[in-house]
Amino acid sequence: MARADADLGRVPPVLLLPAVLATGLLLLPLLGLLARTPWTDLPELLGTPVVAQALWLSLTTSTITAGLCVVLGTPLAWLLARVDFRGRRLLRALVTVPLVLPPVVGGVALLGAFGRTGLVGAPLDSAFGLTLPFTTPAVVLAHTFVALPFFVLAVEGALRAGGRELDAVAATLGARRWTTFRRVTVPLALPGIAAGLALAWARSLGEFGATITFAGNFPGRTQTMPLLVYTELQDDPRSAYALSLVMLAVSLAVLAMLRDRWL
Repeated sequence: MARADADLGRVPPVLLLPAVLATGLLLLPLLGLLARTPWTDLPELLGTPVVAQALWLSLTTSTITAGLCVVLGTPLAWLLARVDFRGRRLLRALVTVPLVLPPVVGGVALLGAFGRTGLVGAPLDSAFGLTLPFTTPAVVLAHTFVALPFFVLAVEGALRAGGRELDAVAATLGARRWTTFRRVTVPLALPGIAAGLALAWARSLGEFGATITFAGNFPGRTQTMPLLVYTELQDDPRSAYALSLVMLAVSLAVLAMLRDRWL
């Protein structure tokens, strides 16, 4: 590789300079976070009950969200990867909408669907007295809305990479589609499922816009770590930097888990 680069000549400054600037743009904010973190006061800042509540709520809701992504997203990814049906491209496009939708708009959309006067929320309220907004289940619902596409696309990619040949072999041996799905398709797609699970969990842990719009920011009930960072940034910036360091550590841990898959 080095010999090939030498044969091609020096890197043109017109390409090298933007690459260096892009690297600096990505690294400088992280260095700023590390520089502004009050390292000596970390135990005190991170040991408060409010932080413990927000961290526990974030971990709990993100884990539940990841489980929902597996249960709901794996069949959807299989449907997109294995079944030819009219409207499949439209369905895939709809799955990707939350990826490009502003998170706050996602929260407004969730209110329109599951609010007290929403499409589903109104019947739930009138028939069962159930209200979802500004509750802990609303946090899970908001997280699932934004994290599910990450899981579905990762698993669909893994299923497509695996091909249909082994599914066809299982069918010729008399296996039904459900049996093939359980015994052949899912085991072969486990690396993709694990990668999608990690991405969905991390995306859920960092969700802010849809959560604060649909679930609110109530300590002990809906206040997750990103919401607490936002609150502390206005009241105590030192605490906000300390909490951001925790989120950065979690992000790096997720990248370490995905290193064999994507890096």
